[in-house]
Amino acid sequence: MRSETVLSNARIVLADEIVDGSVVVRDGRIADIATGDTRGGEDFGGDYLIPGLVELHTDHLEGHYAPRPKVRWNPLAAVLAHDAQVATSGITTVFDALRVGLDEDSDTAAADHRKLADAIVDGMLGDRLRAEHFIHLRCEVSADDCVDSFGLYSEDDRVRLVSLMDHSPGQRQFVDLETYAAYYKRKLNLSDQAFREFCEKRMAQSDRNSRRHRETIAAACHGRGIVLASHDDATEDHVAEAVGQGIRVAEFPTTLTAAAASKNAGMGVLMGAPNVVRGGSHSGNVSARELAESDCLDILSSDYIPFSLIQSAFFLGEVVDAISLPRAVAMVSKNPAEATGLDDRGEIAIGKRADLVRVRVDEHIPVVRSVWREGRRVA
Repeated sequence: MRSETVLSNARIVLADEIVDGSVVVRDGRIADIATGDTRGGEDFGGDYLIPGLVELHTDHLEGHYAPRPKVRWNPLAAVLAHDAQVATSGITTVFDALRVGLDEDSDTAAADHRKLADAIVDGMLGDRLRAEHFIHLRCEVSADDCVDSFGLYSEDDRVRLVSLMDHSPGQRQFVDLETYAAYYKRKLNLSDQAFREFCEKRMAQSDRNSRRHRETIAAACHGRGIVLASHDDATEDHVAEAVGQGIRVAEFPTTLTAAAASKNAGMGVLMGAPNVVRGGSHSGNVSARELAESDCLDILSSDYIPFSLIQSAFFLGEVVDAISLPRAVAMVSKNPAEATGLDDRGEIAIGKRADLVRVRVDEHIPVVRSVWREGRRVA
């Protein structure tokens, strides 16, 4: 038996235009797109129909698993709670970020993140999840245990994205030591002397580990066909290093210089959706809106607020004249899908997966009314 659904009277956001009409979904794929008046099926009443969102970098899952210091939730229950919030935010494909390489200030251990990875795999195999989940490993290359922890995922085929990052003081996100102090000194309740010793230790770890860990993990990823991302690049030298390592996604460049160099090198430039909505970076780095205005922004990520992804897509066109709604929607669907090799989804086009979201906009805020993944309603 063939399964067919008709979604009619919708404002359909295509790759480069918005049309009024209907979409026919058959056996999980988009079978037809018709413009003009249509009858039958589910009447959208003029609501938008956009492709399901593709989220590449969200730290949201860890908060469900470790909601308070020393508190651990059931891993599968944490994944289910995270998945519910992700799906009802219009996200149909999500790369859950798990940390690899931890320091003494971390409240979680490598084994905790492996438990979450197992729960993601079990959730997908058991058809318990609304969105499709992949794993994104955030590798803190300065950490002593980074390569050993990376080895815990050596046979996990849900790992599709790996980012190489170094949060040690004096570089990248924390070039400004005052910003680093504002984050860590207060977080760890350190005295001035203890903070200086903490910084010296972190910088020594980076000098000892970063280069060799980057090279080891990059080589392993190339061997397994895993997409690589850089993180917090600040200079042209950082970008040149990323190019040499076969990086395809530039996550959260901290300067316009680095973003422009990444774009010119053919990388997809990714910034945080909260940065767009708030109007700037919480760390004081370059604004995502500035990158959009300079044509140096390709992909948006919800980072720590799932709903910010769809919110930023409908908001960006209001604050940046050169960005249309179809172009903004592509930043949260088509572009991240293409950057990670998922060419079967990310846009409303015949033959693509029927990952779809019905959206109404009220007072400039998108309201997610329905979500389909592969033609099946999941929210």
